[in-house]
Amino acid sequence: MTIATLGVVVGLAVWVGVVMAAGAVMRGAWPAYALVADAMTFTLPMMIARLTIGAIATLVMGFTTAMLARRSIVPSVLSGVLLLLAFIPQHMMLWEKFPVWYHLTFLASLVPLAVAGATLRTRSPWLRPATKSVTW
Repeated sequence: MTIATLGVVVGLAVWVGVVMAAGAVMRGAWPAYALVADAMTFTLPMMIARLTIGAIATLVMGFTTAMLARRSIVPSVLSGVLLLLAFIPQHMMLWEKFPVWYHLTFLASLVPLAVAGATLRTRSPWLRPATKSVTW
């Protein structure tokens, strides 16, 4: 397994972990959300919270993938595309449960946010390897 492939796999696992943890926190901290979660009859603030969680998870995924794949953002793009391909059928099945803007916002943001997360990693000066070694 190449380091880029490992980056994609770990990035997707991180996405799932962030979404599951945030979902559990939301259910525990927001009783009204917990009541409607199974039926997926969310209010506008609940839908925005869900989109925010997805956005944060996707940024973290892109960042993590880029950390492991080193300087290339291609694995992060691939992670975003894989999420998009996985979620298109899910959103088609749930089309009637949510407004069109919700589906389009979530689906259209996956690849750009994965790239943004990778860009945060590749452009962060404090995360780049040192170019000069210090000798004592």
